[in-house]
Amino acid sequence: MAERSSDARELATLFLMEPSLLHFRRRTYDLSQRTLIMGVLNVTPDSFSDGGRFFEKEKAVDQGQRLAEAGADILDIGGESTRPGAKALDEEEEAQRVIPVIQDLSQRIEIPISIDTRKARVAEKALEAGAEMVNDISALRFDERLAEVVAERRVPVVLMHMRGQPETMLLDTHYDNLMGEILEFFRQRIDHAESRGVSPEGIILDPGIGFGKSLEGKHNLIILKHLRQFKVLGKPLLIGTSRKAFLGEILGLPPREREEGTMATVAVAILNGANIVRVHEVERMRRFVQVVDAVMRCTAEDFVP
Repeated sequence: MAERSSDARELATLFLMEPSLLHFRRRTYDLSQRTLIMGVLNVTPDSFSDGGRFFEKEKAVDQGQRLAEAGADILDIGGESTRPGAKALDEEEEAQRVIPVIQDLSQRIEIPISIDTRKARVAEKALEAGAEMVNDISALRFDERLAEVVAERRVPVVLMHMRGQPETMLLDTHYDNLMGEILEFFRQRIDHAESRGVSPEGIILDPGIGFGKSLEGKHNLIILKHLRQFKVLGKPLLIGTSRKAFLGEILGLPPREREEGTMATVAVAILNGANIVRVHEVERMRRFVQVVDAVMRCTAEDFVP
């Protein structure tokens, strides 16, 4: 019993280390109250998950509105495919895809818009157009100037773990200590970001499910099972498992038929400390997360004999 009490105190301490408030220009979220849902909007012709269904501006705007109305807390818009093997897109072409969509949606929806990009110039234009957050799969390594943009604008930023770039990330998936190596990567990237003036309260960590992780090594499953280890860093955690290949490996199903698998991983992630979940299908996920949150936040004090 004493050991259980010690574990509970340690867990409570880890949760108290991270900032509970996530500030955006037009609103603030209290992460201690519930899990946030980030809706995915791919403005690309070659998305693995939706096959370019929202590549045209009008269709992208309509989908963005639907995700907001369905209950998304953040809308993550990206114009560059980051599937395995994808090559970097020219920054002007990337901007042409996303900026008109962000400009339009920022006038129509009230939730914060996140720009999913590795490029400083694209991020600058997106923030000028109405975005309020940067989601960088390279953790500020691809474009050194992106840290300055985030610091100057005082916006939240997601730092994701990935080896190499999408084009090369599956060439080296050997880890001597998976969780330890990701933990050390995060420590280095946090230090780098904060040394460049990025607000410590605005840094969010993403272990990069599917990015440079081996299906054979079950890396994605190990990360989900031991996600709580990253709480020692005192930063909110974002998890993006939606429709990814490791679910297809388990279920033997194509991307758009992996929603149940996505829900299962979302439940595990939340129970292990995730603060934000990035998903394609928001309406059902919102209801699902409400139930998981209710279980997660139930305490002994709630018991009435």
